[in-house]
Amino acid sequence: MERTLVMIRHAKSSWANPLQSDFERPLNDRGEHDAPMMGERLKKNKLIPDLIIASTAKRAKQTAKKIAKEVGYDHDKITWNETLYHCIPSVFEEVLYEVDDNIKTVFIVGHNPGITDFVNHLSGRFKTDIMPTCGIVACSFNAQQWNEFNGADKKVFLFDYPKKDI
Repeated sequence: MERTLVMIRHAKSSWANPLQSDFERPLNDRGEHDAPMMGERLKKNKLIPDLIIASTAKRAKQTAKKIAKEVGYDHDKITWNETLYHCIPSVFEEVLYEVDDNIKTVFIVGHNPGITDFVNHLSGRFKTDIMPTCGIVACSFNAQQWNEFNGADKKVFLFDYPKKDI
């Protein structure tokens, strides 16, 4: 079965309140604009999730909800996973191993630096210095189960981000 994984870094967040914890930082105006725009781009690319899994940090939650709305995914069905907050790359794999094998397309919304490290190991033919805010990397692979992800031959077929076309 062909499966698709879409990795999304949260949109641009606000640093307006220096006393606010990192976990509670919301999206700034650019993030509020970019997240729905990137959701529209995902929809235009016919990337519609069967499951969205997101970090529980405020900016990641807001990003996931805005993207979900644009791709027609019920935001009440988003799976919130606290282990995705500033996680190391192996945590993304652990999260994928728990995905039901009937699910074909998964979106994961997370944070740097872990998300950049993770996407740079998807394929020997893809590398990025940094996953931009609200950046998207999509890959496809064939596997019967999600727990075969690590050993599967993955093809990165989309790398997009808000400022790409500027």
